[in-house]
Amino acid sequence: MVEQDGGSADVQSADIDLSRPSIARVYDAVLGGKDNYEVDRVVADQVRLDMPHISDVGWFNRAVLGRGVRFLAEQAGIDQFIDLGAGLPTLENTHQVAQRYNPDARVVYVDIDPIVLAHGRALLEENENTAVVTADLREPEKVLDHPSVRRLIDFSRPVGVLLVGILHHLHDDEGPKGIVEAYMDAVPAGSHLMITAFCDTGPEARAVEETMLEFLGTGRFRTLEEITAYFDGYELLEPGVVALPMWRPDGPVGTPLSIAQRLMVGGVARKN
Repeated sequence: MVEQDGGSADVQSADIDLSRPSIARVYDAVLGGKDNYEVDRVVADQVRLDMPHISDVGWFNRAVLGRGVRFLAEQAGIDQFIDLGAGLPTLENTHQVAQRYNPDARVVYVDIDPIVLAHGRALLEENENTAVVTADLREPEKVLDHPSVRRLIDFSRPVGVLLVGILHHLHDDEGPKGIVEAYMDAVPAGSHLMITAFCDTGPEARAVEETMLEFLGTGRFRTLEEITAYFDGYELLEPGVVALPMWRPDGPVGTPLSIAQRLMVGGVARKN
């Protein structure tokens, strides 16, 4: 069975703070999921006032995760992944996509919210090559030294490092660029980095940012240049850092893009 970091479901439930919104649960509410509480739905509803199509943004992010993992597994030959800030399980999770192309692919999900572990159990049952770790991605050394990470990830071979929809939840004084570098320093040449993040694309984006900062305490919308800088020192792959629907789409994408389509950007880079 899958290795899990944590105790019983009852213990995990006791660890879940229902008095404050959770990033993972708010995203779940935005996506129309059921693994959230009233405190989370309040935030999701407030964001919808500024961005009525925010649920579409969430699905754009899930879709590009699938395309990115497919590319890494099928074309880049990556067979082990660390998914940082993974959030609650939904459709087409990292291990499902990767193991479709390589049944032996290994995936470690990392999230600070214990609800992710609690809800990941059933999904990951009987999957020896997947683990869920409750840890703070802002502490790379602790994450990288975690027994579940060490069991599944061979750091002498290329790794896919995924920071999908999470870096905007790190404040500037938490050094998000340094955190990216700490993980990439730990993996060898041939490893790949995938990032998606909210982008400051105009007044609508800034309104969503203000709402998230007020109600969730996080949600820093950075410029395209700031997000692109995360990839400095690595080989940024085509088409670069772009609006999510434009990153290697499966079919034609109509233009001009809507505000919702432009709200998040992302890219993939290779460590040489």
